[in-house]
Amino acid sequence: MAHIEIQRVEKSNIENVDFNNLPFGSVYSDHMLECDFINGEWQTPVIKPYAPISLDPSAKIFHYGQSIFEGMKAYKDADGNTMLFRPLDNCKRLNKSAERLVIPQIPEDIFMDGLKKLLAVDNAWIPTNDGSSLYIRPFMFASGLGFHASPADGYKFIICTAPSGAYFAGKVKVLIEEKYARAANGGVGFAKAGGNYAAQFYPTQLAIEKGYNQVIWTDDNSHEYIEEAGAMNIFIRIGDTLITSPTNDRILDGITRKSIIQIAKDMGIDVEVRKITVSEVISAAQSGNLKEMFGAGTAAVISPIAGFGYQGTDYDLPELESPFASTLKKAITDIQTNKAEDPYGWRVMVEI
Repeated sequence: MAHIEIQRVEKSNIENVDFNNLPFGSVYSDHMLECDFINGEWQTPVIKPYAPISLDPSAKIFHYGQSIFEGMKAYKDADGNTMLFRPLDNCKRLNKSAERLVIPQIPEDIFMDGLKKLLAVDNAWIPTNDGSSLYIRPFMFASGLGFHASPADGYKFIICTAPSGAYFAGKVKVLIEEKYARAANGGVGFAKAGGNYAAQFYPTQLAIEKGYNQVIWTDDNSHEYIEEAGAMNIFIRIGDTLITSPTNDRILDGITRKSIIQIAKDMGIDVEVRKITVSEVISAAQSGNLKEMFGAGTAAVISPIAGFGYQGTDYDLPELESPFASTLKKAITDIQTNKAEDPYGWRVMVEI
């Protein structure tokens, strides 16, 4: 078990927070965990008051973009128990991202023990209202100095948390992208690298200016294949078959995505993990066989898509009485919040 130093705040800010009206990801808990990589070794992790960090202007994060992150949530059940959902998968994916960006991997005990201790220290910050959770943001970046283009010699690992209300995206209308690409073969699309998301902002803004909420990303070469929905994995239902793209260099191996595939299969839903062309989606929309499209990710869990645009034509999806999206979202969130059995061993109880 990792040794963790704890420095507590003198006075909590929790009394100034309205837990009945929480925005998503913009109210921060009292403490954060910080751990430095210096002289080739990870130092003792410290849980300390949430506060700004100080960096030298030559810190390589500012110049060469060595920055990766994860997104997680903690929940409380009806008895006040604290739970995480598949946290080891987040740790493994963070280290997969670290390897690709030549960032030292974080030891599993620092990640898991640090996270659990942080949740114990700030346990009162975990909301209990229906649909709410404590959003958790682990991240690592280059803090080492120098203007030369090479990996840094120092890094920071930090975990911050934010009590958050339900993530409601409303009825999302998306534009299938024909010019810009989220990621390329051999690139870092599979990693949760900060630059991936920065590169999405411009084409997404262009789509917003055309009246859409988000972009459906297609492959970088031909733009013939559907890949992701904004910052989320995408699922498409044609008839009674649920289809999602296989992971590759360009597509994030989403933890929610993996959970949906497993639960849907166990529910008897026909699931296909395969390439899906834009033309297949258009044809299904025109024939009435396109039933649902939805994004999948940590923040929203599942975000239904109400319609999409392609080459100047808009297509509306039908409003179904019992969509797969609602059924699957309830199944996942019931496991996360201990309202249902967890046959997969995904739910991890945190000792407080």
